Amino acid sequence: MKRAAIVSPLRTPVGAFGGALKPIPVEELGAIVARAIVDRTGLDPARIDDVVFAQSYTNGETPCTGRWVALQAGFPIEVPGMQLDRRCGGGVQALAAAAMMVQTGAADVVMAGGVESMSNIEYYTTDMRWGRRAGSVTLHDRLDRGRERSQPESRFGRISGMIETAETLAREYGISREDADRYAVRSHRRAAAAQAAGRFDDEIVRVTVPQRKGDPAIVARDEGVRGDTTVESLARLRTLMKDGVVTAGNACQQNDAAAACLVVAEDRLDQLGLQPMGWLVGWAVAGCDPARMGIGPVPAVRKVLARTGLSFDQMDLVELNEAFACQALACVKGWGSTMDALEDRLNVNGSGISLGHPVGATGARIMSTLLHEMRRRKVRYGLETMCIGGGQGIAAVFERA
Repeated sequence: MKRAAIVSPLRTPVGAFGGALKPIPVEELGAIVARAIVDRTGLDPARIDDVVFAQSYTNGETPCTGRWVALQAGFPIEVPGMQLDRRCGGGVQALAAAAMMVQTGAADVVMAGGVESMSNIEYYTTDMRWGRRAGSVTLHDRLDRGRERSQPESRFGRISGMIETAETLAREYGISREDADRYAVRSHRRAAAAQAAGRFDDEIVRVTVPQRKGDPAIVARDEGVRGDTTVESLARLRTLMKDGVVTAGNACQQNDAAAACLVVAEDRLDQLGLQPMGWLVGWAVAGCDPARMGIGPVPAVRKVLARTGLSFDQMDLVELNEAFACQALACVKGWGSTMDALEDRLNVNGSGISLGHPVGATGARIMSTLLHEMRRRKVRYGLETMCIGGGQGIAAVFERA
């Protein structure tokens, strides 16, 4: 079976909720990255066999996101596209779907990635299709509703949202508020150091944002990084649940971003003049109790390592999406490791708490950051893994080219 090469992984900056990228619709966010990949590689977009994009909060304004992105980017109309959703793991799933296409010979070149504009997620109603003769109409916030409806209540009971699942892990794994706050500080400081050193520059595509007056604004940096965060400043925040651990400061952000790459069959690289940055070695997805959704990376990592025949110790870098600080710490314990043991390998440039979590885009964003860091350090293997609302985990192993 052919190997799947990862070529030119790029991303936009991660915008804050209601921040600088709010005016950019989701199809244009994706198209900005798609155009940049074509420009940097010199690839004729007509050679792209499919465009696979993840989006977790899709709606009727931009149906079939991958096709929209291809058309918005100006690709030939013959280039098809699709949208998929595995919630937080959607960006990794898009890469996996593209890899399966090229590994089996169904395609030679696939553009894969993810996009989310959480600032523009709409309110909706299920009351109006057949009209209302009397009474009130309910408008649901799709952001909150998507978290509340991540599992069948008839089977699992009511789970109020992702915060509740994180608090469950904090209790079960003995993680304190101070533990969570210390981890959050670590994330922000590492992301701030990476920004200051220019370590994100090669992977970020600048976004031009029109303004009502004056020249357009250029967004080139992730907006959520707060390098001056301290344990003392976080300690002043109220917990989101009574007697809990999770606060707005030690949980991931809501964000806007897009990220993508080309997934190319290895026997087409020379013909197309493309240089791979890495190879997708293997991937796996696993289910877990929806009430403990944050622990999903533990069975997912176990599964991908068994499939690839590799060990956790062989992973030179590990990227674990920080949905919540206590969730990340629970996964470290679930792997049978410690923060001291992973200090130089885990989330070395920050993650969801500092860089943000634009849900459908996050898996591709992490992949881009991971592969660029692997190239800088000249290491062989990188592991990416994420928890998924509704009770899943996904993991992927990459090898540096």
